[in-house]
Amino acid sequence: MMVMKTIALTVSKSLLAALILASVANAGEVVEVSIEKMQFEPQLVKIKPGITVKWVNNERRNNHSVFFEKEGYPESERFFPGESWQRTFDKPGVYPYRCGPHPEMTGVVEVAE
Repeated sequence: MMVMKTIALTVSKSLLAALILASVANAGEVVEVSIEKMQFEPQLVKIKPGITVKWVNNERRNNHSVFFEKEGYPESERFFPGESWQRTFDKPGVYPYRCGPHPEMTGVVEVAE
Protein backbone atom coordinates (compact mmCIF):
# COMPACT_ATOMS: atom_id res chain seq x y z
CA MET A 1 0.00 0.00 0.00
CA MET A 2 2.84 2.39 0.87
CA VAL A 3 4.53 1.66 -2.47
CA MET A 4 1.33 2.64 -4.34
CA LYS A 5 1.16 5.98 -2.48
CA THR A 6 4.82 6.68 -3.24
CA ILE A 7 4.31 5.91 -6.94
CA ALA A 8 1.17 8.08 -7.08
CA LEU A 9 2.99 10.97 -5.40
CA THR A 10 5.96 10.66 -7.77
CA VAL A 11 3.68 10.61 -10.82
CA SER A 12 1.76 13.64 -9.53
CA LYS A 13 4.96 15.61 -9.01
CA SER A 14 6.19 14.66 -12.49
CA LEU A 15 2.94 15.78 -14.11
CA LEU A 16 3.02 19.08 -12.22
CA ALA A 17 6.62 19.69 -13.31
CA ALA A 18 5.71 18.92 -16.93
CA LEU A 19 2.81 21.39 -16.84
CA ILE A 20 5.01 24.12 -15.41
CA LEU A 21 7.68 23.53 -18.05
CA ALA A 22 5.07 23.51 -20.81
CA SER A 23 3.69 26.90 -19.73
CA VAL A 24 7.19 28.37 -19.59
CA ALA A 25 7.97 27.05 -23.06
CA ASN A 26 4.76 28.60 -24.43
CA ALA A 27 5.62 32.03 -23.04
CA GLY A 28 8.50 32.46 -25.52
CA GLU A 29 6.77 30.82 -28.46
CA VAL A 30 6.52 32.56 -31.84
CA VAL A 31 3.52 31.96 -34.10
CA GLU A 32 4.04 32.84 -37.75
CA VAL A 33 1.51 34.48 -40.10
CA SER A 34 2.44 34.30 -43.77
CA ILE A 35 1.54 37.09 -46.19
CA GLU A 36 0.91 35.57 -49.61
CA LYS A 37 -1.44 36.33 -52.51
CA MET A 38 -2.59 39.53 -50.80
CA GLN A 39 -3.86 37.79 -47.67
CA PHE A 40 -2.81 36.86 -44.14
CA GLU A 41 -2.54 33.10 -43.57
CA PRO A 42 -3.94 32.09 -41.19
CA GLN A 43 -6.41 34.96 -40.87
CA LEU A 44 -7.29 33.96 -37.30
CA VAL A 45 -4.56 33.27 -34.75
CA LYS A 46 -5.48 32.01 -31.26
CA ILE A 47 -2.73 32.32 -28.66
CA LYS A 48 -2.06 32.60 -24.94
CA PRO A 49 -0.67 35.76 -23.29
CA GLY A 50 3.07 36.16 -23.73
CA ILE A 51 3.14 34.64 -27.22
CA THR A 52 4.71 36.57 -30.11
CA VAL A 53 3.09 36.72 -33.55
CA LYS A 54 5.48 37.22 -36.47
CA TRP A 55 4.16 38.36 -39.86
CA VAL A 56 6.39 37.30 -42.77
CA ASN A 57 6.05 38.91 -46.20
CA ASN A 58 6.23 36.01 -48.67
CA GLU A 59 5.02 38.08 -51.63
CA ARG A 60 7.19 38.58 -54.71
CA ARG A 61 6.91 42.35 -55.01
CA ASN A 62 4.37 43.99 -52.63
CA ASN A 63 5.17 45.76 -49.39
CA HIS A 64 2.79 45.40 -46.45
CA SER A 65 2.24 46.57 -42.90
CA VAL A 66 0.27 45.41 -39.88
CA PHE A 67 -2.14 47.99 -38.47
CA PHE A 68 -4.23 47.49 -35.31
CA GLU A 69 -6.34 50.53 -36.18
CA LYS A 70 -9.28 49.93 -33.80
CA GLU A 71 -6.87 49.47 -30.88
CA GLY A 72 -5.00 52.67 -31.68
CA TYR A 73 -1.73 50.74 -31.89
CA PRO A 74 0.67 52.44 -34.35
CA GLU A 75 0.96 50.94 -37.81
CA SER A 76 4.10 48.90 -38.36
CA GLU A 77 6.65 50.14 -40.83
CA ARG A 78 6.19 48.77 -44.34
CA PHE A 79 8.06 45.54 -44.83
CA PHE A 80 9.10 44.14 -48.16
CA PRO A 81 9.34 40.58 -49.57
CA GLY A 82 11.48 38.43 -47.30
CA GLU A 83 11.12 40.82 -44.36
CA SER A 84 9.00 40.44 -41.23
CA TRP A 85 7.49 42.29 -38.28
CA GLN A 86 6.45 40.91 -34.89
CA ARG A 87 4.48 41.81 -31.78
CA THR A 88 4.15 40.11 -28.39
CA PHE A 89 0.64 39.98 -26.90
CA ASP A 90 0.59 40.15 -23.10
CA LYS A 91 -3.09 40.85 -22.39
CA PRO A 92 -6.14 38.69 -23.21
CA GLY A 93 -8.41 40.19 -25.85
CA VAL A 94 -9.43 40.22 -29.49
CA TYR A 95 -7.12 42.22 -31.75
CA PRO A 96 -8.42 42.82 -35.30
CA TYR A 97 -5.86 44.17 -37.75
CA ARG A 98 -5.41 45.05 -41.39
CA CYS A 99 -2.68 45.84 -43.86
CA GLY A 100 -2.07 49.61 -44.02
CA PRO A 101 -1.68 49.96 -47.81
CA HIS A 102 -4.20 47.16 -48.57
CA PRO A 103 -7.22 47.58 -46.22
CA GLU A 104 -9.01 44.58 -47.75
CA MET A 105 -6.34 42.36 -46.15
CA THR A 106 -7.56 41.62 -42.62
CA GLY A 107 -6.86 39.27 -39.75
CA VAL A 108 -7.54 38.72 -36.05
CA VAL A 109 -5.36 37.74 -33.10
CA GLU A 110 -7.32 36.22 -30.19
CA VAL A 111 -5.45 36.11 -26.88
CA ALA A 112 -6.97 33.98 -24.09
CA GLU A 113 -5.71 32.20 -20.97
